[in-house]
Amino acid sequence: MKRVAKTSNPSLWWRLSWQLSLVIVAVVAAVIIGLCVWATTIMSPNMAMEETVGAVIGEAAARDHQGRFLLRETPGLQVLKQQNATLWFVAATTDGAHVSYGTIPPAYAQLAGLVHLFDDADIRGSAVTREIATIDSAETAIGEVRILSGGASSKGWPVLALLLRAYPIYVSLIAITLPAIFVAVPQIVRRELARVSDVAQKASEIEPHRPDTRLPVEGVAREVAPLVIAFNGALERLESEFRKRQRFLIDAAHELRTPIAIMQTRIDGMPEGMERGRMLKDVARLADTAEQLLAFERNDQATELHETVDLVAIAQTVVADLAPLAIGAGYQISLQSAIEHLVRQGSPSALERAISNLVRNAIEYGGNTGAITISVSADGRIGVTDEGSGIPDDQQELVFEPFYRVSPSSKGAGLGLSLVKQIVENHGGGVSLKSGPTGTEVTFWL
Repeated sequence: MKRVAKTSNPSLWWRLSWQLSLVIVAVVAAVIIGLCVWATTIMSPNMAMEETVGAVIGEAAARDHQGRFLLRETPGLQVLKQQNATLWFVAATTDGAHVSYGTIPPAYAQLAGLVHLFDDADIRGSAVTREIATIDSAETAIGEVRILSGGASSKGWPVLALLLRAYPIYVSLIAITLPAIFVAVPQIVRRELARVSDVAQKASEIEPHRPDTRLPVEGVAREVAPLVIAFNGALERLESEFRKRQRFLIDAAHELRTPIAIMQTRIDGMPEGMERGRMLKDVARLADTAEQLLAFERNDQATELHETVDLVAIAQTVVADLAPLAIGAGYQISLQSAIEHLVRQGSPSALERAISNLVRNAIEYGGNTGAITISVSADGRIGVTDEGSGIPDDQQELVFEPFYRVSPSSKGAGLGLSLVKQIVENHGGGVSLKSGPTGTEVTFWL
């Protein structure tokens, strides 16, 4: 016995939505980081230290009791000096007072008295020195201080510094972009998959009685179209084989009529006796099977279902035609109708055959005793009830299958109830069966 693994079908909409959203988010992040990397190639390498130097000097900036500008030896300034042996800087107030630290390159020494004139600067590319310097501003307790610094260009991560400095730009960009991505992408994916859903809906509507139905290819994505085309091709092949089977069965049923008629004629010419009677019954059963098979296949191809029919009148006709057969088999037969007319659209011959098959089935399996009742209710249901021994529970669904017989010794071919179900479904209706020890009721509605 094969073990069937429990698997769930993943949602293509969900997978495409979150994967595309992640791709877009990754692209946005890559663009932001790429721009920062590119910016570091044109900005000062000291940029990573500017924030640190400015923060430390801003904390250390002060004035003595005479109002002179100075830098206090704060713990932060001490750590900065210890960790950056080559660091040098000039800190100046906006009024021109300045203090310096470290060995200032000769090329920049002349700028010491002019630092207060610059708000921001990136100094490099000089022919006389390869030292890179920057001028930055810091807000302190004594006002704005402008700082010329260098000697620590290899310290820190310029890209990280630039990311931290530019966060108001990309954070606001992400705040706007992410909701749009996670809302717009699922909507776009849903819209693109809508046509696939339409095709799936059409596929679920395909029925055996409409074998010429095909799935629409128009508007389907190019990647999905081959699957739809292949499915339509499979439907065409199935329809071809289905038609061949129908033609074979109809031709076979037709061909059986002639030898059956010949056999019946020859048996009729035989002397009276038990053997002749048994042979007549067998030939009659064979003829009935051929007729039911022919009716089954012909009804499967029936398409003219739009005539106006009165089901009460059809039921009356069936009862009148089959009453002698039912009474001869030991039954009482009656028609009970809650209404005078029940008008529907359909095939008169097919619906008459359906009711007739139900009555014949009741005669065959009703136990040759009790009553057979044909009822027509006001809500449009037609039922046939017998008082036989009933159908076992495990066989009640199977009796509607072609060629299935509850008792192998029964005279029928097992096509009666199957043909009833086929006729009713062709008319857009349904069939139900209730059975127990006191009888069976088969009901259909259109």
